[in-house]
Amino acid sequence: QVRLVESGGGLVQAGGSLRLSCAASGRTFSTYAMGWFRQAPGKEREFVVAISWSGYDTYYADSVKGRFTISRDNAKNTVYLQMNSLKPEDTAVYYCAADGRFPVVTASAVGSWGQGTQVTVSS
Repeated sequence: QVRLVESGGGLVQAGGSLRLSCAASGRTFSTYAMGWFRQAPGKEREFVVAISWSGYDTYYADSVKGRFTISRDNAKNTVYLQMNSLKPEDTAVYYCAADGRFPVVTASAVGSWGQGTQVTVSS
């Protein structure tokens, strides 16, 4: 298991940007594929994006392609989510996810979760 702590959420106007960070504990960070999911009120947790162990491969949900960018720094045990051109429908709690497989796109299959960070996009 790996411990994950997200940061960087907040309130932003539509069209704005935010960058989320997820810091992982442990010395095996580079062996985990990482990802982000989100959950809006009354909805199920949904896949947003995943990145492979090396960072060379990424996989995005159609709803965020071209607007969101995932990256990782294995030296810092951190994964980032740059969110641009934000829309009100992006409002949700964003969760960092870690798993030995890539990509994991089903929430029930994820091995480790962070506590989540709130992103609110106003219209």
